[in-house]
Amino acid sequence: MSEQARAVVDERTTDSSPQPQAGSDGGPGLLRRTWSAAVVPLASVLLALVVGALIITASSVVIDGSLDFWLWAVAYDALLEGGLGISISGLLSGSGLFVADPLIPITNTVTNSAPLLLAGLSVALGFKAGLFNIGATGQFLMAGLTAALVGAAAAELSFIVAIPLALLAGVAAGAAYGFIPGLLKATTGAHEVVVTIMLNYIASFTAVSLVINLFAADGFSFDRTADVGNAALPVVLGRDLHVGVIIAYAFVPIFWWFVWKTTLGFEIRTVGANPSAARYAGMSPRRLIMLTMSLCGLLAGLAGVITFLGEIGYYPATFGTAIGFDAIAVALLGRGHPVGVMLGALLFGFFRAGAPLMQIRADIPIEIIDVLIATILFFLAAEVLVRYIFRIRGERGMTAGTQQFTKSYGKETAV
Repeated sequence: MSEQARAVVDERTTDSSPQPQAGSDGGPGLLRRTWSAAVVPLASVLLALVVGALIITASSVVIDGSLDFWLWAVAYDALLEGGLGISISGLLSGSGLFVADPLIPITNTVTNSAPLLLAGLSVALGFKAGLFNIGATGQFLMAGLTAALVGAAAAELSFIVAIPLALLAGVAAGAAYGFIPGLLKATTGAHEVVVTIMLNYIASFTAVSLVINLFAADGFSFDRTADVGNAALPVVLGRDLHVGVIIAYAFVPIFWWFVWKTTLGFEIRTVGANPSAARYAGMSPRRLIMLTMSLCGLLAGLAGVITFLGEIGYYPATFGTAIGFDAIAVALLGRGHPVGVMLGALLFGFFRAGAPLMQIRADIPIEIIDVLIATILFFLAAEVLVRYIFRIRGERGMTAGTQQFTKSYGKETAV
């Protein structure tokens, strides 16, 4: 492909990333594009917090029998304290802005964000190829179960052997589970959204059945696998920040380099921008679809691996998660760019880390966090509404739904 054609594809496939175009200045131009990419997500978060405050205030009627107009302030103050160690009430009372040990809530936030980051990157990578990976939950579960089983089998081996063995087995299972919808999409044209949703249910029920009937460990009051032992990821900071968190954040620069600096990444973006042009240039959309979905499964699977090897230490039969849908919100919030996905994962990790203290202090259900996340996703989908409310002017290349999949979604790419 000529350099001119490559430049055209690069321009079309970097809409969602805050990178300057070739020939533009790297200072004000970069800042302008960064702001253009970030303004709608920031406005969506702000609107979601406002909606959340209204819901919390209204819930005070049920909680106390009277309308408490400041309950939202108590809830959000507890959320800040539980997620970042910052206490506005402490500052106002003179006891200080930070809690005694802010490292604990901060490490909780970062640790909670790591699986979301990897799962969000798996969804974002699918966007680049014009694919919608809703199967992160199933890939997460199958990889986590595999890692837990292999870890339990290698629990008595040296950690030098046990950890890589469990890690590799888990990510291989995730990649294989991502390959299935990629193969069906490429060979039969089966819709990856429908296939991955069905695979989520298959993974969930298969994992429950396997743990209860085949791999349940003795001596516990509930069905679960044996401890992973020496395959557990070591903690490197605080009480719970383990090696898996470092691995997750290492994928931010890796993802950026792969998507924008390698030939394969360029081919993936080209297929997402225009499958017909990619085919005309000698690329194979079928091969790239299967490869991309496998890589999506690898990333989501790694999220499951670090969760079960780094946090839980075994696989409980009753384990359930909505990480696949949270990952979609993270990927949309981050505009499909790895730095944006990282920031979105940190925000959601902050929500998850601060939710328990918010529930204790404000006496509101912890599920309010799910309401906030769903509201953020709603406003991200209603970008036109957000721009209207805040009078945000649209910019060329920054239209509603800038994710790559919107440009080719629904087109036949399996030919």
